[in-house]
Amino acid sequence: MEIVEGIHRVDEASANTAHANVYLLIKGEELIVIDTGTPGNGRKTVDYIQKLDRQPADVKTIILTHFHMDHMGSAYDLKKLTRAKLAVHIEDADFVSGKKPMPKPKNIFFRAGSSFIKPAPAEVDVLLNNGENIGGLTVIHVPGHTPGSIALLDEEKRVLFAGDTLRYDGKKVSGGPEEFSFDPIKVKESIRKIVAFNFDVMLPGHGEPLKPNASEEVRKIADSSKQ
Repeated sequence: MEIVEGIHRVDEASANTAHANVYLLIKGEELIVIDTGTPGNGRKTVDYIQKLDRQPADVKTIILTHFHMDHMGSAYDLKKLTRAKLAVHIEDADFVSGKKPMPKPKNIFFRAGSSFIKPAPAEVDVLLNNGENIGGLTVIHVPGHTPGSIALLDEEKRVLFAGDTLRYDGKKVSGGPEEFSFDPIKVKESIRKIVAFNFDVMLPGHGEPLKPNASEEVRKIADSSKQ
């Protein structure tokens, strides 16, 4: 579905599912994909692109908010289908490319599942750092969920892509589950970092779009985390 003009949610994920939201941005002649979902999801994204009368080759950049399987699981396949460049924060890049082994999940259920479902490593073409601009999006380094977690701010459309640093289930804004975060304290610090930016819409890695006045709602949970 189209959330705001030029920004689509290709595949939706509830706040509790193991699958993640996949977003498609239309930037003139070029397309950008943010996160790729679990393994086997690449074709679904391509089908959505073609329903918009666009071609897979129009995707020039794939950006991952972090290295977890539900976000990078189809990066290899989608990169192959589109020939797009893959962009990841420098702290997470080696996990995506397979140069470093994936850390074992803290959650026992997901730890067992990770032994059977392993995403194919994908070559990283662009290393991202805090404050850089890619495709008209500002990179905000928000470590905590993973070392290289990022949020992405579209200043023109006033939209924040929050990855797993923030969630919204349709009723309540929260941080990502602590059991899936390598450093919950840093997650809270990163949420407080996000409130320095103004945005009307917050698009989480899991859950529903938060709008309007999204930055005000995020500010409330950031203030509560100080107590």
